[in-house]
Amino acid sequence: MLVLLGLLVAATSLLPLGFVVVSTAELGPAEAWDLVTRPRFDDLVWNTSRLLVGGVALSLLLGVGCAWLVVRTDLPLARLWHGLLCAPLAVPAFVNGYGWISTTHAVQSYWGAVLVVSLSYYPLVYLPTVAALSRLDSSVEDVAASLGAGAWSSFFRVVLPTISPAVLGGALLVGLHLLGEYGALQLLNFPTLTTGILDQYRLSFNGPAATMLALVLVAFCLVLLGLELLARGRRRRSRVGSGVGRPATRHRLGRAAPAWCAALLALAVLSLGVPLVSLVRWLVRGNSSSLPAGDLGAALGTTLGLAVAAGVLATAAALPIAWLAVRYRGVVVTLIERAVYPANALPGIVVALALVTISIRVVPSLYQTLPVLVVGYVILFLPRAAVGVRPTLELAPPVLEDVATSLGCSRAGAVRRVTLPLVLPGLAASVALVSLAVGTELTATLLLAPTGTSTLATEFWSRASAVEYGAAAPFALALILLSIPATWLLGRAAVSRSPRRPA
Repeated sequence: MLVLLGLLVAATSLLPLGFVVVSTAELGPAEAWDLVTRPRFDDLVWNTSRLLVGGVALSLLLGVGCAWLVVRTDLPLARLWHGLLCAPLAVPAFVNGYGWISTTHAVQSYWGAVLVVSLSYYPLVYLPTVAALSRLDSSVEDVAASLGAGAWSSFFRVVLPTISPAVLGGALLVGLHLLGEYGALQLLNFPTLTTGILDQYRLSFNGPAATMLALVLVAFCLVLLGLELLARGRRRRSRVGSGVGRPATRHRLGRAAPAWCAALLALAVLSLGVPLVSLVRWLVRGNSSSLPAGDLGAALGTTLGLAVAAGVLATAAALPIAWLAVRYRGVVVTLIERAVYPANALPGIVVALALVTISIRVVPSLYQTLPVLVVGYVILFLPRAAVGVRPTLELAPPVLEDVATSLGCSRAGAVRRVTLPLVLPGLAASVALVSLAVGTELTATLLLAPTGTSTLATEFWSRASAVEYGAAAPFALALILLSIPATWLLGRAAVSRSPRRPA
């Protein structure tokens, strides 16, 4: 049954990829060769490649480094810093880009693009790393220290390999988001394959050429998935019990503590201060910033409903995939698990066009309806749910269910009474993570939403793209406020089982 559910979810996730392949096949060999040999194509591939390398590297540096400071050092006000480091998730990347570009045009460069997208996405690495460090048995570090390993050696040789699934999962999410990012990069005037695809659709209406560019994005995605799978390995990391019954030893920062606090403050100013100050400035001085109460209320209600519905459905769809990947490893299971990721590398508009084409040809009555829009969200953000659910299942050893069944409990009852309580926090975090993404999704919503249906993201974009920064500001602020509860839930889930500081 689980395999059938997994195959159904995987097949649905691969629908956009099939659309890309079929549409690309419509190109003749001569036209395809002409497209890939254009200088513009080379520029788009080069920009995408270096943005991917720079953005993932900077996000890893910020995410892992900040997680280590918060969880494993005597950093002052650690809980406050944790909240500030999670908060950028509440600021969509295109709102961050709006804040920077409305402040200075100096960010319209490669390094500016790397900075802005990294400030938006590093929490995707930070949160799972904090969760992994909080649950790590500190005895492994004590053993390394007793054998003469220093702090740095212990971290790179013992700690980092142990928490690598969480770090690699976060890096994979950052890479996939960078491949599909449109709004922020369009505002920053940094062309990539994604912006090139949108240009093809918008300017020339050349669908086959655009989907061929999307096929290149899928190739990038497959490379990322292969690297992550190779680095993850096959070693099991679950255990019975919670390890040692004392908090982990925290490294003393000593005289360097003020410097590290200043560095974290600078990061908070760059990731939160710039966009928020820009929003407030435009709300105060913008000529068109009168609060559109009717439009704002309708968009807020629609966004909230879609976010919750898609978050729950995506988490439910990810559960059988993650269960198979953790409990029944093999070639078929690996293929099923990997099948959910390619769609995340496609721009939302490509996924949307695939669903539009399929709905018109197969079930015309579903064209431009809310169910199709929610399915589009699930396909786009299923990797977020899968990455959120799998680490939780890996820490719930199957032997606990075996013990429960040996005591007379049915297999379903063992799952309900033993495993479900262990994974419930991870499921809630998965719903929150998907809901955050749905609330800020732009391109697919523009195409799939029924006529007259608008979200905070589409209302913001229609005004910001017309350089009506004052009119766009209320919708951006509402997006941030709507994202705060889910961000708080994610931050709390990451440290819910963190060891207490010694008195």
